[in-house]
Amino acid sequence: MTTFLLRRAVTALILMLGVVMVTFVVFYVVPALGGRTTDQLAAQFASRDPSPEQLLLIKHRLGLDQPLYAQFWDYLKAMVVGMNLPPGSGASHCSAPCLGYSWRLHDSVLALILDRLPVTVSIAIGAAVLWLVLGVAGGAASAVSPGGAADRVIRIAALLGVCLPVVFIGPLARSQLAWLFPSVSYYSFLHNPFIWADHLILPWVTLALGYFALYTRLTRSGMIEALSGQFIRTAQAKGLPGRRVLWQALRTTLPTVATVFAMDLGLLLGGAVLAEKIYGLHGIGDLAQNGVDGQDLPVVLGVTLFAGLFIVVANFAVDAAYAVLDPRIRLD
Repeated sequence: MTTFLLRRAVTALILMLGVVMVTFVVFYVVPALGGRTTDQLAAQFASRDPSPEQLLLIKHRLGLDQPLYAQFWDYLKAMVVGMNLPPGSGASHCSAPCLGYSWRLHDSVLALILDRLPVTVSIAIGAAVLWLVLGVAGGAASAVSPGGAADRVIRIAALLGVCLPVVFIGPLARSQLAWLFPSVSYYSFLHNPFIWADHLILPWVTLALGYFALYTRLTRSGMIEALSGQFIRTAQAKGLPGRRVLWQALRTTLPTVATVFAMDLGLLLGGAVLAEKIYGLHGIGDLAQNGVDGQDLPVVLGVTLFAGLFIVVANFAVDAAYAVLDPRIRLD
């Protein structure tokens, strides 16, 4: 198992480097290939009619006056050892890991992300736990008696979750359930977990409904296939209790569920922007949209890179979970 985890760790590091390269190419190389000049890129960070001196200063601050390989090296080095900021930046040094510096907000991108991270993580984790527990439990209950009344009700609920988008569920839930959940805001989990959950239940339900459908269908199909397998019939023939048999069937579907869960959780950090906007929560999605609206390239690049690296880390965590869920990996 140790060898397996080491191989996955090396692969994760290579993927992280690939994510850094892809994001750099998208934000720096592609605009140049499209005909954008460094003056045009720098003008996005200036006033409406910038002077030539302002453009030169902005290009120097952003490193746009350097060759592309030098810009990439500086960006990569900043994430490892940090970078010194030019005079007039509002700070002298961006500590590692430096994902960039916002000249509009006068703060490091990582500090801005970490300031918004508790809101987005609260939304993502709460919704993820909700759809994972309900989806797996609903899929297992549906697989036990396929075609029965419970199976039909669960499948109808899953179908509704697929058909109703977040932009429809969010405003509907906010208007119709305001009497039950009058306040939707971020409250620190450490101060009071019950108030934290009470203020975020509507965003959780809004995001979880669509994912609940996917996990219900995924668990149901996996368990139906497992229950018809030879090892289940062998376990029943040996006299194993029904709960043990169902657990063995469910356990065979968990690696697949864990893989999809890691991808969905990583993507949810970016997809939570809809829920944040609907309910007026200021998380990473709100920060990214403000960066796009304000043409703050370091913020957009930093948030994109952070989300990509989070997905890589989440998949590594799932690979580690495989060693617990699948005994064959431990034997290898």
